[in-house]
Amino acid sequence: MKELLNMFNFYKAFKYYKAGKKSLKSKTHIDTQVKIKIEIGKESNRTEILNFLLSQFDKDTQYLEIGVRNPIDNFSKIKSSSKYSVDPGVEFETNPVDFKMTSDAFFSKLKQNKILSCDMRFDVIFIDGLHLAEQVEKDIANALYFVKDDGFIVLHDCNPPTEWHARENYDYMQTPARGYWNGTTWKAFLRYRFDNPMNSCCIDSDWGVGVISKNYQIGRKINSKNNFFEFNTLDENRKDLLGLIEFSDFKKMISKILEYKK
Repeated sequence: MKELLNMFNFYKAFKYYKAGKKSLKSKTHIDTQVKIKIEIGKESNRTEILNFLLSQFDKDTQYLEIGVRNPIDNFSKIKSSSKYSVDPGVEFETNPVDFKMTSDAFFSKLKQNKILSCDMRFDVIFIDGLHLAEQVEKDIANALYFVKDDGFIVLHDCNPPTEWHARENYDYMQTPARGYWNGTTWKAFLRYRFDNPMNSCCIDSDWGVGVISKNYQIGRKINSKNNFFEFNTLDENRKDLLGLIEFSDFKKMISKILEYKK
């Protein structure tokens, strides 16, 4: 009986092995690995983009980062006269940030003048917190209230290369995307590009770095053509829907706009 049980367990394990091997060799899995490699290989990253925007101000700057995790990844490298960080510490236990709370709590206290000053306005606000559309939309709305008229709101993870990267559940990693996760940030960003007076574009690097501006013509609003926010529609029209632009072209555009305004 014991021998039969061992044979059965071996057969079951072998069956799972064959299924796993077949999955790893599937076109979907291979294509996803190629797209991951391409994305990782892109030159510019969010830190370069943020520091470029901050460098365009001929004055002392105020920077706010929502969602820090480990400051070494980005926050510590930011060059700004003053900078503030917000993170509840869910993913990084040490959590050496200025405000250990959710973004909702931070903006609520800021509006009530309980932290910093309710009159404070930021030159650049970077949103990289919970990567779910509902939360990102709230973060954008709050950021629009506290960003200066000539400032910028920047969002990470706006251009997921596959639907596996755009999954809602971060914890489920048994996908071709493995631990890489962009969530549904793209949906919130896209919603602000639909019939909205804000100007926006998405730099095609570091998983998509979205930029929103109140005053600068960095990207036109677009008519809604993905009402149900389906990934396949994004994938087929991502350049137009997200307003994709190379970082080199973005820098030229910003420099030209600011030069014209002088």
